Amino acid sequence: MKNIAFISEHASPLALPGGIDNGGQNVYVAELSMQLARKGYRIDIFTRRDNMEVPDIVEWKPGVRVIHVTAGPPCYLPKEQLLKYMQEFTFHMLFFMSTQELYYEMIHAHFFMSALVASNIKKATGIPYVVTFHALGLVRQLHQKQQDGFPPERTMIEKHIVADANLVIAECPQDKEDLIEHYDADPARITIVPCGFNPREFYPIDKSVARDFLRLPQHDKIVLQLGRMVPRKGVDNVIRAIGIAKNYTRCNVKLLVVGGESDVPDPGLTPEIGRLQQVAIESGVYDLVTFTGRKPRSILKYYYAAADVFISTPWYEPFGITPLEAMACGTPVIGSNVGGIKYSVVHEHTGFLVPPHEPDLLADKICELLNDAPLHITMCKNSIKHVRRAFTWHKVAGDVHQVYNKALSDVQKQTKVPFTKKITDQAALLHIMNLLPVFKSSVI
Repeated sequence: MKNIAFISEHASPLALPGGIDNGGQNVYVAELSMQLARKGYRIDIFTRRDNMEVPDIVEWKPGVRVIHVTAGPPCYLPKEQLLKYMQEFTFHMLFFMSTQELYYEMIHAHFFMSALVASNIKKATGIPYVVTFHALGLVRQLHQKQQDGFPPERTMIEKHIVADANLVIAECPQDKEDLIEHYDADPARITIVPCGFNPREFYPIDKSVARDFLRLPQHDKIVLQLGRMVPRKGVDNVIRAIGIAKNYTRCNVKLLVVGGESDVPDPGLTPEIGRLQQVAIESGVYDLVTFTGRKPRSILKYYYAAADVFISTPWYEPFGITPLEAMACGTPVIGSNVGGIKYSVVHEHTGFLVPPHEPDLLADKICELLNDAPLHITMCKNSIKHVRRAFTWHKVAGDVHQVYNKALSDVQKQTKVPFTKKITDQAALLHIMNLLPVFKSSVI
């Protein structure tokens, strides 16, 4: 049995998805840890404490614990503001390991700040680590430009991690290409492992049953957008496309927008909803768009199954889990021809791929799919077969297991100092911290 530490500084598996910083990474960490535990691993997930009410240690699932680490104030902070607390995160994680007399064979870091902590712990203890970035700063800057709120040190840290990590897990071919092009990553040290879906959680449900459950009209054509409410997800593009498509379909078209910071759609808590409502007014479809607010994962399958088509047209997307979940429920996907979406959605087989920021082209594909019943039925069947064959979390965990074995095999010939000595003296830990690399002022 291998002991593995996950570090996911801002994305806890316990958080409800749909919020501004709660999305695919939370799901990835949760599902992968559970699948690895079923393979015999023991997983500790280290995440930042953002609530004083949560216990230090949560025995979450069989073989999986969630460890809340003090790093900055115990309240919600945007992930763009967390880098300065990673030194404190490192200290408390090392201290926890020492007082609990824990040794991990491997650390799996999620996101660049978690990887910075893993890099520091590797330097202090010799424990190897692999990293899944989930998003790359330089790619984000290309699309968000001045709206990118991360500190400028992010690029330097990511380049350090690419060179320092034992192996890098890319989520799709585009992710690997970006690592090589923008970060000079060694292709031999990158393995592509996609995201997945859980077939026990997402599966086909009769559309009429799903609509009855959600109290949705049976005869409308329903388009679904589900995910985090942030501008880069391109929900405004979908709303504008509905404004065009409504004139060219032979039925009533409605758009459901699921997500936000609260269980009811509140522009005060989720400003993006307020902006999107204004877009709907300007597009003449305010009465055709329903914002539902955040919904628990336990009922998301009903939304996917109730929809005639699922749409996800972000500006960029490292992978994108929601298209997999939609296809698993038998709903075709129209997605942006970017990142992981162009890897998971098979154009003209399980749906369509379109450029982002092109509502006219998106509207064309919405109409084509909704107006052609035989095509729709075929794509529904193709979607289920496609994701069940290639994208289950069980398969993902098997691939990650192979990555761990390769990383461990590669370091067997190297000298490492195992973290077996119990360190209870905070002065000794501070001495270790002083030996770790400094990237800028107090940020390490």
